[in-house]
Amino acid sequence: MANQKFSLYREKYKKFIYNSFDIEENESDIVITYDFEIEGLSKFNPKLIIPKEKILKLNNKIDIENKTFRNLVFNLGMVELISYYKLTCSPKIEVKCGYLNSKQIKWFQKLIYHGLGEFMYVNDIEIDMEELATISSNRDMKYIVPQNTNRLKGQLIPIGGGKDSCVTLEVLESLRKTNTPFIINVRKATLDTVEKASYLDDYISVTRVLDENMLKLNKEGFLNGHTPFSAMVAFTSVITAYLTNKKYVVLSNESSANEPSVVGTDINHQYSKSFEFENDFRNYEKEFLKTNIEYFSLLRPLTELQIAMLFSKHKKYHDIFRSCNVRK
Repeated sequence: MANQKFSLYREKYKKFIYNSFDIEENESDIVITYDFEIEGLSKFNPKLIIPKEKILKLNNKIDIENKTFRNLVFNLGMVELISYYKLTCSPKIEVKCGYLNSKQIKWFQKLIYHGLGEFMYVNDIEIDMEELATISSNRDMKYIVPQNTNRLKGQLIPIGGGKDSCVTLEVLESLRKTNTPFIINVRKATLDTVEKASYLDDYISVTRVLDENMLKLNKEGFLNGHTPFSAMVAFTSVITAYLTNKKYVVLSNESSANEPSVVGTDINHQYSKSFEFENDFRNYEKEFLKTNIEYFSLLRPLTELQIAMLFSKHKKYHDIFRSCNVRK
């Protein structure tokens, strides 16, 4: 049973380590590589690849040594590591490449715990938030982050390929000149969406590359399940907005994202799409990222039915959208 695996792995693999991150710039891309490790099992080196061409159209300079940018990349790593941590749910997470104060540690403990809520339910795991993972960090590597003084304008709009982001694009049509659709890992549904909205020359995409060792361990039967992908979207979109001097990251999460997925519990498949996470992230950005970028969901007050009503009026998307965001 999975809960037996959980106990076994936590006893055998006691520590997950966030060793480092590396930022490289070549002629075409910014390449971010993370170095994670489950002590005694495997190392992992996931990547995020950011093409420079469209970044430079909106911002004529890129400084990968900028303190704010490096702090953003470090914090993104704290979310990226969840996909690898879940293999064994090691009781200790050691952060060697940066410092987190007690408030930040509690913030990430909450994200890990609630973001893995469905994962723990499906795998029959019962544990308290404080017990799941203790987090320690390198006190000698504090990031002193200046307030971002760049002149910010315009909207970065994450696109998932479903009806929600189509509606957001249409609601913001009057701001077209300062809108930039944003995609993580282009798929047919997302590409079709920006094409139908006539943003094919103006969208920005990044590529998230998972480590093969994780995929191999998944196949071997290590713990697996849902992770908070929308938290990845939050941090990645703010990094992209920072690089392009955008003022707003405009999400398309609606009111039902706040509802539990399992009746009688607080387990929420969409936790990182919820207003609770959105509010937590906004507070975290103001205190610890200091980009002055506003992150919010335009459709938060609306129900699924209300969004469907709005979507029904935009027939150009009807033959290309996918509610599960996958085009087969």
